[in-house]
Formats: sequence, C-alpha cells, structure tokens
Amino acid sequence: MRNLLVALLIPCALATLAGVALLWPGDVPTPDLPPTQQVRGDITAVAVADCSPGSGDGACTGVTIAMTDGPRAGRDLVQLVPNEPSSPRFAVGDPVTLAWSGGDPDSAGSYQLNDFQRAPALIWLAAAFALAVVLLGRLRGFAALVSLLLTFAILLWFVLPAILSGGSPLAVAVTGACLIMFVVLYLTHGFSARTSCAVLGTLVSLALIGVIGYGFTAAARLTGLDDTTANLIGTLGGVPIDPRGLVLAGLVIGALGALDDVTVTQASAVWELGAANPDLGARELFSAGMRIGRDHVASAVNTLVLAYAGAALPLMLLFSVAAGGVSDVLTSQDVATEIVRTLAGSIGLVAAVPVTTGLAALVAARR
Repeated sequence: MRNLLVALLIPCALATLAGVALLWPGDVPTPDLPPTQQVRGDITAVAVADCSPGSGDGACTGVTIAMTDGPRAGRDLVQLVPNEPSSPRFAVGDPVTLAWSGGDPDSAGSYQLNDFQRAPALIWLAAAFALAVVLLGRLRGFAALVSLLLTFAILLWFVLPAILSGGSPLAVAVTGACLIMFVVLYLTHGFSARTSCAVLGTLVSLALIGVIGYGFTAAARLTGLDDTTANLIGTLGGVPIDPRGLVLAGLVIGALGALDDVTVTQASAVWELGAANPDLGARELFSAGMRIGRDHVASAVNTLVLAYAGAALPLMLLFSVAAGGVSDVLTSQDVATEIVRTLAGSIGLVAAVPVTTGLAALVAARR
C-alpha cells in the first residue's frame, strides 16, 4: 500500500514542479501611475470647517495632523475631509497615513488623507494568534505557523507574479494550490501514509472543483468583470488578464483551505479508529469513517457558504435594496459568481469525504 501511495504521489509532485518551472513569473509590468509616497502622522485637532473658504456651509471637517515622517516631519498639516456617509470619521489621537504626490511639501494640496495606521493592532493580533496556536499545538502548532508563512510566500512570489506576467490564472492557481498542499500537509503532519491519503484526497477534490468550476462559469456566462477586476485591467494597461480565469483561480485557492481540513480530519479519524480496534477491516473502517465524515461535511459546507456570504455581505446588501426581484439579484454577475464558487467548492468538499476515507481505510486496514 505504501508503494502504491508513492507511485500515485510522485507523478503528481513531479507534475507540480514542472508546472512551477513552466509558469515561473517573468517580468511583472509596472503600472504607469503617478508617483506617491505614504507618510504618517497623528491627528491633534478636529473641527467643523467650510469646504470652500468663506462659504459658511460647514460641510467639511478640518483635521490637523502632526506629521511623524516625510518632508514635513515634526510640523503640522491641515486637511479638509468632506462630511459624507462614505467618509471615515477621524478623532484626536488617531494615527493616520497620507499619500504625498511628490509636489510642494508645504502645500496641503500635495497630500491626501486616505487611511488609518493599522500595523500595531495587526501585529498584536498576529502575536496572539501565533501564541494560541503554539500553546495548543506545541511543535505541530509551530510547524503550522511555518506552513502558513510558506503559503504566503508561494502566493506572493509565485501565484500573483505569474498571473500578472501573463500566465493562465487557472493553471497558475492549480499549480500553486498543489505546491501549497504538498508543502503544508507534509510539513505540518509529517511524511506518513496517513498524510499521503489526505494529499491524494485533496488532489482528487481539487481536480473535481476545477472541472466543475470551469464548466459552470462557462455555462452561466460569468465574465469575471466586476469593479475590482475592471480596475485591475485598467491599471495594468496592455497586460492580458483573463477575468474568467481569475474567478476560477479564486475558486481553487479558496477551496483548498477547507479541503485540507476535511481530508486531514478524515484520514486521522480512520487511523484512530484502526488503532482503537485493530480487528476492523477496510469495510468497517470505511463505514465508521463515513459516519464521522457526514457530520463533518455538513458543518464544513455551511462554513464555506457563510465564509463566502460574509465576504460578499456589502454586495448582498446593495443588491437586496436595488430594483428587481430575488431571481434578478441571484442571477446578477457578482452574486452568481459567488454562488458558483460556493456550490462548486461544496461539491468538492462532499467528494473529498468518501475518497479520502476510502483510501485511508484501505491503508489503515493493512498496517
């Protein structure tokens, strides 16, 4: 059984490495954008102000900022912010960032107040997350953190640059997802037959998700041209970007995390059942594992649906108040894209349970 697992996995690993070599990013285009530099400061005063001097409308907020870096470091800068529903609300003491256009550093028009400084809060949250994972998982938790860093490295240094340099988004996403899967699962859970069963179950499910996603994005005529993608294409200029391919790439990468959870849990459950009762055969292990898997996949599918719904919540709210019935909302471009992502990923999750459970039962029964 181990030889069979090796015979199945080695061609997949070699194909992944070949895909990385063929799709390795070339020159990433540099957008022709006006030069800007992010500078930081702290708000020291907030007051009602006129948008135009002497107009008396009081429709803006005057924000005084003590600059901490950039060309005006150590001096104050006043910015006017319109009082609109879409404008953020600033208060004294808020750390903020501004975009400096590179113009006259003493002119307020050379700056634009655009955001808050969030790095300290994010660092503390990341530290709390890492501490919780290590305290619970110990050495395996530390391995999971290393795997998380490697996942980000693969996304930032391979997947994103390869797509931006003109590679097929679907091919890049599948290759990157397979590379992430091999690295993360074996680094976190060790080189074992149990992990190999989870890897094979994930591979089969990813392939199924890719096929279903490709078929139904074409059948539903999804273009992928939402506002974000349209802005990306406009920013990149002449770089060929396949918007429908981006939809499929997001589908594959988004489903990988849930698939890892399902396949690893199913393989571990079957292994523990076999260890608790060595007399169980492959059929009994498969039946017991499937009983666990049915409960697991029911919660996992709900998790996937809620994850996509939460990410698209502002969009759903916008369409819920727009003109048209429920059917018009559900079949609109943006909502239909999320529906295809959710349902295709859920089918892959469902398929991962019997595939992984069956493989694990065959191997565990012959330990």
